[in-house]
Amino acid sequence: MFVNSTKIMLKKAALTFIILLSQFICLAQTEDSIAIKKISDEVMSNGQAYENLRFLCKKIGPRLSGSPKAQKAVEATARMLKEAGADTVYLQPCMVPHWVRGEKEKGFIQIANQEKYSLHLCALGNSNGTGKKGISAGVIEVRSFTELEQLGTVIIKGKIVFLNFAMNPTYINTFRAYGESGISRWAGASKAASYGAIGLMVRSLASNTDDFPHTGVMAYNDSFPKIPAVAISTNDAEWLSKQLKLKLPLKASFTNTSKMLTDTISYNVVGEIRGSEFPQQIITVGGHLDSWDLAEGAQDDGAGCIQSIEVLRALKATGVKPKRTIRAVMFMNEENGGRGGEKYVELSEKNKEQHVFALESDEGGFTPRGFGLDMNEAQINKVLQWKNLFYPYGVYDLAAGGSGSDVGPLKKVGAALAGLKPDGQRYFDVHHASSDVFENVSKRELNLGALSMAALIYLVDKYGL
Repeated sequence: MFVNSTKIMLKKAALTFIILLSQFICLAQTEDSIAIKKISDEVMSNGQAYENLRFLCKKIGPRLSGSPKAQKAVEATARMLKEAGADTVYLQPCMVPHWVRGEKEKGFIQIANQEKYSLHLCALGNSNGTGKKGISAGVIEVRSFTELEQLGTVIIKGKIVFLNFAMNPTYINTFRAYGESGISRWAGASKAASYGAIGLMVRSLASNTDDFPHTGVMAYNDSFPKIPAVAISTNDAEWLSKQLKLKLPLKASFTNTSKMLTDTISYNVVGEIRGSEFPQQIITVGGHLDSWDLAEGAQDDGAGCIQSIEVLRALKATGVKPKRTIRAVMFMNEENGGRGGEKYVELSEKNKEQHVFALESDEGGFTPRGFGLDMNEAQINKVLQWKNLFYPYGVYDLAAGGSGSDVGPLKKVGAALAGLKPDGQRYFDVHHASSDVFENVSKRELNLGALSMAALIYLVDKYGL
């Protein structure tokens, strides 16, 4: 009887504890829900992200690393961080590659005695140029590196290789398709050169067909000739592939005068709100300030930078006094070198900083759907406890995934990482193309991303990971 009574008492005590714990969690979530709603109202009603992005795109424009406009962007975002209420704003010097495109590229296809077909094309980032005379040769189409290898030197030597690696339309996740096809742009020139090709044309990494060529970084293997490489639009790629199947005499010609100059100095831009309880613990939120030179870099990645500045502004405006130090970082040189992210972690190690969390926005300013969580299982489970707080804002996909190339190096110093995951269906329409302009950004979508980022930063700061 005594044993049974003891068991009953223990069960009642356990039940009471569970009820009290549930009530505590509900109370905490109610308080957090109110705080996040306040942040949301501030961003959606008084947000400065859209006007800041307008300035970055329309008053400055393309911001390729090493260019005068990149320096203007450094100065402008430092000002924006001060206006947002950052306690401290400073610059981190870093040496960056200085590639220049040169004169506008030209190219065409000549089929037998037909009129020339002008190509929509652009040089790939970091590519060598052809010189002003250009190059001209027969074209060999391949759809994989395996096919390139099978054709070999006998077929490829002296030709221009056309790598027609289309992004897989069956992948609903467009970034998966981009990652799979991206090897053609990154390594295609050296692969083709290893079999004697004199030039490379790649199908633009775009998810739809249009007339906009998409640039992007490529790299050379020093073991092979560094042949010039260009991207052609998806419409041109479809047309060219059809023409090659007709087996008529066909030659491609293109000219680009791009070249790599000596490395030059640039800067990461850092603004921070100092923590009130644990200032030595650092939470980073950021995007990359550089962009390709074809357009304004509105989605890639002006949006991510401006959203990060808005996170600081919104926290300040709503009276949040963070426990930990919150940093907004505009990373330099993500597009063709990654030097800014490397410098940030290098200085972090040198200064023995304690980085607990880093969030990056580098997938565009479209409607947010979730966050990719690059952290251990216990930390993921903690974030999942907050999922109900995000549902009212249309954010539901909280799961293990990638973060961002700029914050990625912080993983080696122990930081948990995350990346904002907007709806990606339209991103690769404009990515690295001349269509990546301010007019293609929705103010409302941009603000929704910023408030979602601010909400996650608020929760990580309050509860830790």
